[in-house]
Amino acid sequence: METNVINQDINVGNVAKAVKVAVAKGDGIGPEIMDATLKILQAAGAQIEPEFIELGEQVYLSGNTAGIEQEAWDTINRNKLILKAPITTPQGKGYKSLNVTLRKSLGLFANVRPVTALHPYIQTHFPQMDVVVVRENEEDLYAGIEHQQTQDVVQCLKLITRPGCERIIRYAFEYAQAYGRKKVTCMVKDNIMKLTDGLFHQVFDEISAEYPEIISDTQIIDIGAARLAARPQNYDVIVTSNLYGDIISDIVAEIAGSVGMAGSANLGTNVAMFEAIHGSAPDIAGQNIANPSGLLNAAIGMLAHIGQTTVADNIKNAWLSTLEQGYHTADIYKEGISQQKVSTSEFADAVIARLGERPKILPASNLAAGAGTIKIPTYQRKNEQKELVGVDIFIDWKGSDPQDLGDRLASIDSFNLKLKMITNRGVKVYPSGLKETYCTDHWRCRFVASDAKIQGGNPVYHPVDYEQVVALLSKLHHVGFDVIKTENLYEFNGRRGFSLGQGE
Repeated sequence: METNVINQDINVGNVAKAVKVAVAKGDGIGPEIMDATLKILQAAGAQIEPEFIELGEQVYLSGNTAGIEQEAWDTINRNKLILKAPITTPQGKGYKSLNVTLRKSLGLFANVRPVTALHPYIQTHFPQMDVVVVRENEEDLYAGIEHQQTQDVVQCLKLITRPGCERIIRYAFEYAQAYGRKKVTCMVKDNIMKLTDGLFHQVFDEISAEYPEIISDTQIIDIGAARLAARPQNYDVIVTSNLYGDIISDIVAEIAGSVGMAGSANLGTNVAMFEAIHGSAPDIAGQNIANPSGLLNAAIGMLAHIGQTTVADNIKNAWLSTLEQGYHTADIYKEGISQQKVSTSEFADAVIARLGERPKILPASNLAAGAGTIKIPTYQRKNEQKELVGVDIFIDWKGSDPQDLGDRLASIDSFNLKLKMITNRGVKVYPSGLKETYCTDHWRCRFVASDAKIQGGNPVYHPVDYEQVVALLSKLHHVGFDVIKTENLYEFNGRRGFSLGQGE
């Protein structure tokens, strides 16, 4: 089977040839912290050759609604490696996030955020925490597919795919194996979203069985996030979908002491992007007071990714020594712990002065001890029989009595289709709904084959022809119903591919 190598030669040390990197200085504090980071990398002997690209706020405001010019795309496609400072997406006018555009356009499916406590130099209640959040980066609600369907109701589609699940979950276990991690925890909400989050959970169970040496467990995201905030030392690697991962990675960074200290990697099969997780902080831009640590940690991850682990460890240990010796920027400065409050540029100089040192209290970095490569098999789609068994027809209807709507729909000559139920905001309101259920103007009307039945307490569906669905839609239109959307109901290998209504 073909295999994609995501992170090559973790343990090869330095390489002789300079690697070209697309470098974006970004907006706000971005140029300051990028200059500081590149100065440290150069002093440490990192074998990289920056090629600067323009993207972000000024590109947006120049009239380019994507926030990135073709020249920058060309540089990225040529180099396959990006080091990016924070950028600003202008508010209003419907601008799309360039961060999301980059991740999705370049197939950067894995967002990896390692967070380690730096106690006592960075204040935290959890001095033993050392957590890596592996977040799916391309789909889920972050697909950004939204529609206003009625006057009262807007919709956002949550898209979860099997290949997306397989890639990110496989990556989490491969990462744990490569870096000597002992446990992978999956966080989902499949007690409610049984198909989307249910698929993520199912794939996690399948893949975890291939790594018996790694402990695996699954938690519901709400209690999981609460436990993570209360006892982060109980977690090692966490894998989850896009929205949940975005939230919990910031939780982890915050309880470790500072969101401004963490870097992240965005990895695909061909391109990798490294960035700080914090924003562009325009309120302190140009003051030479920003902490470059988040971007520096991202750059350290980049060096490890391209095999320059000896240099990466040297920089990381110098950075740790700088923190230990109390040279702190304003955001982490604390009387009694800090030795000196330093500027952005002074902090970079302090790190450079300590190259070759190792921390005396904090655990030293040892990225060069990585166990090997991270490999993701090419997705292999299995053939399944797909059968149409009904249709959900969504109607914009300003009435308030579900019984009235149901009776009118049930009386239509339905072309061997019958109305099974009506839901409003997912709750069954016909037949036998409760008068207490609040209804908007957005009604889901489920039609199935006339001979469908209940057997053993479970619905049994029968195949329908698409022509029946088209005829029904035409009929509904001609009698005055405002059809705003349809969703075909399918069974896959006899397995129901749609959810039941609440109360159905």
